[in-house]
Amino acid sequence: VYVIDTGLWANLIGAGPERLAADPELAGRAAETFAVSELIKQAEWSDTRVSIHHFRDRDQREVDIVLEARDGRVACIEVKSAATVRARDFRPMRHIKEHIGDRFVQGVVLYTGAATVRFGDDMAAVPLCGLWEGRRPNFRTQPTTQHDPSGDPQIVSRTRTVPYGPF
Repeated sequence: VYVIDTGLWANLIGAGPERLAADPELAGRAAETFAVSELIKQAEWSDTRVSIHHFRDRDQREVDIVLEARDGRVACIEVKSAATVRARDFRPMRHIKEHIGDRFVQGVVLYTGAATVRFGDDMAAVPLCGLWEGRRPNFRTQPTTQHDPSGDPQIVSRTRTVPYGPF
C-alpha cells in the first residue's frame, strides 16, 4: 500500500529529515513511495495505458514497479535511496527479461546519484530526478555489459491500471 503524498506519509509515521537521514531502510521506503506516487501522477496524462504491478517471487527476487502496456510490453523500475548502483541491483529485472523475452523493453534503477549509467542495452541507472525532468536513457546506442543469471518468476500482483509513457 502506498500513500500518494510522501510528505503526508512521513508525517504519519513521524519521519522528519533527521530520522530519514539516520535510517537507510526508512529512507528507501520514502524514495519508493515518492517514485510510485510520481509514476501514478504522470500516468494520468500519458497516451499509453499500463497496469502497474509489484513483483516478488518465491525466491524473494523483487522489483518495485513493473509496468505492463496493453500490448504486453513490460518495463521494470527499482528504486534505491543510494548514490551507487551495482550490476546486482538489476538481477530481478534480468530474471523477468529472461522469462518474457522480447516483451521486456527496459529496466531502470532510480537512484540518488547524478548521472545516467548504462548496465546493458536495455538497463540503466537513472537519477531519481529523471522522473520529472523527462530524461530517459537511449537504449539503442550504448554498448552491452555483463548480464547476471536469473530464475523463475511466480507472483505478480496488480495494483491499478493507469496510462504511462515509457513505451
